[in-house]
Amino acid sequence: MTASASASTPASPEFFAAYEALLARWPAGTAEIDVPTPYGTTRVHAYGPAGAPAVLLLHGGGSTGAVWYANAAALGAHHRVLAVDVLGDAGRSVRAGRPLRTTADLMGWLDALLDGLGLRCAHLLGHSYGAWIALTYALRAAGRVDRLVLLDPTRCFAGFRPGFLLRSLPVLACPRMSRVLAYVDREAAGTDTDADWKRLFALAASDFADRKLIVGRRPDARALKAPLLVLLAGRSGAHDPEKVAARVREAVPHARIERLPRLTHYALPTAAPAETNRLVCEFLRADPDDPRGPADPDVPDVPADRGGQSRSRW
Repeated sequence: MTASASASTPASPEFFAAYEALLARWPAGTAEIDVPTPYGTTRVHAYGPAGAPAVLLLHGGGSTGAVWYANAAALGAHHRVLAVDVLGDAGRSVRAGRPLRTTADLMGWLDALLDGLGLRCAHLLGHSYGAWIALTYALRAAGRVDRLVLLDPTRCFAGFRPGFLLRSLPVLACPRMSRVLAYVDREAAGTDTDADWKRLFALAASDFADRKLIVGRRPDARALKAPLLVLLAGRSGAHDPEKVAARVREAVPHARIERLPRLTHYALPTAAPAETNRLVCEFLRADPDDPRGPADPDVPDVPADRGGQSRSRW
């Protein structure tokens, strides 16, 4: 595992400028690491004490590992933060060597990534598509996942809303930057979702239009052993958060479920990050004998951060 210069990709200079602009907002001391795997080189943004428990961050499709800039300092106070550019998606990771085609390949890549980082196990935190990767891996490699955090997870417990798919199809069919930017503006309306990230997301969609993310079956979470925290966007357009919460309770009775009422699917993780950070840090540092983590007093809503965000227990 060595730090290195970024490998060349077909993305535009505008994409890399937007990527670096977001990365510049990470805390001082962040390191850029390239980890070789049989499937290619994986870029990892690393922050926090080198000997601390590791938390591996898996972004949503097209977001890149730079998206976690507002979470790194809080998580890195007591953990080694390792934010990945998912191999095969937009970013500075570069596919090479063994083909990455199936869910088994994706799980093999994560095994190799943890090995390359010198980790026997880690906490996993994923948003959207990254949550699907994290849950799938936690079920297939239970001994390597200490705790699991899923942010508005898609295709984990329930399907997409039909309306969400209809709104997304034109963007998928013709991912021009202006069209994608208008789309994500609508999906994140009413939140303080970061403008720099929205630009990066739109550039990723247009510059990496031929990328094919690996999407497998919906995981059967009933076998999950790891402590689980699920944070749901109360205004998610991707799925019905009430349905997702009910499915989580049914499949994983020990799970802790929290709702961020004013957030939408694409608002995570950049919008109103203070409450997200508090809940995640609280869960990751919980007593290992309490899989749900410490519970706050049973009140419906609690004031939180600069965005006026509140949260409620499900």
